Amino acid sequence: MEEHLWEVPAPRSTTPVKVTDGASIILRRYGNPNGPRLVLSHDNGLASDLYYPFWSRLLPDFDLILYDLRSHGWNRRSALRNHNIATFVADNEFVRRAIDARFGPKPTVGVFHSLSAIVALNEDRPGEGWAGLVLFDPPLYPPPSGDPYEIDHMWQLCSAAKRFREARFRSPAEFADDFRRARLNSRMVPGVAELASRTLLRRLSDGQEYEPRCPPEWEAHVFKWGFAYSLEPAPKHLRCPVKVIGGDPTLSFSFMPSAGLDGIVGYEYDFVPDTTHFLQLEDPEECVRTMVAFLDQERLN
Repeated sequence: MEEHLWEVPAPRSTTPVKVTDGASIILRRYGNPNGPRLVLSHDNGLASDLYYPFWSRLLPDFDLILYDLRSHGWNRRSALRNHNIATFVADNEFVRRAIDARFGPKPTVGVFHSLSAIVALNEDRPGEGWAGLVLFDPPLYPPPSGDPYEIDHMWQLCSAAKRFREARFRSPAEFADDFRRARLNSRMVPGVAELASRTLLRRLSDGQEYEPRCPPEWEAHVFKWGFAYSLEPAPKHLRCPVKVIGGDPTLSFSFMPSAGLDGIVGYEYDFVPDTTHFLQLEDPEECVRTMVAFLDQERLN
């Protein structure tokens, strides 16, 4: 049965971390504690457990630390006013320090998709404290007209669309059916819709319905102010090696990795053919292969 293809195992350990404004983020450790350390996070409205088809392939060789952005996944919901990229950036500093304190310092590579990649690029000194960064399809791309404000228009459209997302479901199966029918999700490997229903929903207190762990209003709030954070740092300002791995730029729903060709040249860039923005859930094997090749090249493996 498809729904049993992806069962996220229990972590080796969990560690709550107090972050900005007293909120808490739960770290989970998986994989090989003696291997190179990777820290993984996710896109807006999702959760790191949803990426299990990708990170399950890393378990034998890597020391994996997973965390969800505030009000996502394993974390309690925090105030809407603090649900924004600036707060996520501040949270990241607490998370990075806690990882070293809890698990011991060693070279650490951040592996981030979309929103969490934007967060990493907006740190005060991008790349500082990381041995390397692997950024999957960060939403920084040249608008067709060359007008950067078209990027803001894209963010506002996304915000409006998220506000109309269904906020209540009668069952996980109903959510999985909606997820599977969405055009954006059509290329994902079998079983992801059922995995999404287990990792992105929580039961309401009345026990009768389910809601997204990150509600539509919270997800839309991030997009509303996203433009202010959508400009990439110049490669010379990055404090560690960075690899950008994008979806296929010839397909719909793919973001480009840079706001200009000079940026593409300055970054280590590759793309995974026949994938879109959700490439880690569409071709997880090739995503891992491309990432590991970069780690080998930079002697981070």
